Amino acid sequence: MKTLSQRLDEYLAMRRSMGFDLNFDERVLRKFTTFGDENGLDRISTSLFLDWKANYGSADNNTWSRRLGMVRRFAFWLAEHDDRTEIPSSQLVSGRYQRREPYIYTPRQIADLVAEAGRLPSPYGLRAALWQTLFGVIAVTGMRVNEALSLDRQDVDLKRAVLTLRNTKNGRDRQLPIGGDTAHQLARYAELRDRLIVRQSPRFFIKEDGEPAGDCGARYNFAQVSRNIGLRSPQAFNRHGHGPRIHDLRHTFAVHTILDWFRDGRDIEAEMYKLSTYLGHSEPKHTFWYIEAVPELMQLAAARAERRVLEGTS
Repeated sequence: MKTLSQRLDEYLAMRRSMGFDLNFDERVLRKFTTFGDENGLDRISTSLFLDWKANYGSADNNTWSRRLGMVRRFAFWLAEHDDRTEIPSSQLVSGRYQRREPYIYTPRQIADLVAEAGRLPSPYGLRAALWQTLFGVIAVTGMRVNEALSLDRQDVDLKRAVLTLRNTKNGRDRQLPIGGDTAHQLARYAELRDRLIVRQSPRFFIKEDGEPAGDCGARYNFAQVSRNIGLRSPQAFNRHGHGPRIHDLRHTFAVHTILDWFRDGRDIEAEMYKLSTYLGHSEPKHTFWYIEAVPELMQLAAARAERRVLEGTS
């Protein structure tokens, strides 16, 4: 049986093969695995983490929350190689900020969300067309919600099938190509909008009262649609409740894109830098995060790294 330190060597080699800078993570995890080795333990468990925390020295909860995240990522990978692995709960330490794990919709769920949005009631049908189109375009492009809502008419070039996002979260403009079906749906919404609304707004997505569609309306209607198809529990007083979010459509787009690359045998590192630009991330590490956050991607990455090692030694 391999020691935890030996497993850590394999884990670090795998992640570095994908372009991660892990010098700080290695210093922390090396102390964790050494503690386990010295105590005769060769698997990760909640009790091992808590014993290490009690013996490692004083630090605030924010520091321990980051350390817990490092151990959990290591544990997710190790669980694929050793079924005795126990992944410590993210709730063991409460820091100020913990990045929320994404909810990844299935293609069927996305289809149901878009179809149900098309059934939202309104006097002339613009409400249904608005939110059905908005949810659909976010799902197929991975745009942020406010990026989609901020589109002006001039930003939606249906002849070229290109969307122009201006002054986005990172202060940069970028262009997103869209497929023919998406362009067709945008054109259908625009035709209905222009036929029903006399007072025109420069925004592309507008409501039946002629005002631009906003963030609160997007989240409210998404929550209602999610409840209608069973993704959220019923709520009193029009509350949103808890469950998968509209922002998870963006996460889902990214994850399914990366999954397709793995299945096609593409150069993942090269493609990830392209995806980072497409999504408008300020740094590639925010795109690589998806591999850590989604166990299926981590498993595929680990399997690919192992194949490279075997090919290199054969």
